[in-house]
Amino acid sequence: MSTEPGSADVSRSIRPAPEPAKPVERLFPFVLKTRILIVGRDTLRHSKGRLHFVLITEDIAASSRAEVLADFAHYPVVQHYTAADLEKFFGIRGAKTVGFAKSGLAQSLYAGLKQHLIHQPVAAIKKPVLPSPDDRKE
Repeated sequence: MSTEPGSADVSRSIRPAPEPAKPVERLFPFVLKTRILIVGRDTLRHSKGRLHFVLITEDIAASSRAEVLADFAHYPVVQHYTAADLEKFFGIRGAKTVGFAKSGLAQSLYAGLKQHLIHQPVAAIKKPVLPSPDDRKE
């Protein structure tokens, strides 16, 4: 073992262990208190202006999944949990599609569930505005 400066013994170097990620489920009681949960596809379709992201369950039918992806193409879609889990967490029976209204809490939920993302909306690219021939000065 060397005692010269600059030589580090790897076994002796102390590095803090990375903190385990806190489960996103700890935020679910606050979802109910703040009323940011939007339940059902029809309600979601009417609430697109305030929607942050959509959560669908693992046990959703393939045709329903495709319909949700088509209807909410401009929103992130996360697939996680089961309908039974949603009933346990939120007290909603039989729901397989829920959304979360725009809020800081919804951003935190999305960050925690981002690993289960199945659809990321493509950002619209604005084309530069070119002057028309009539606008040019000669």
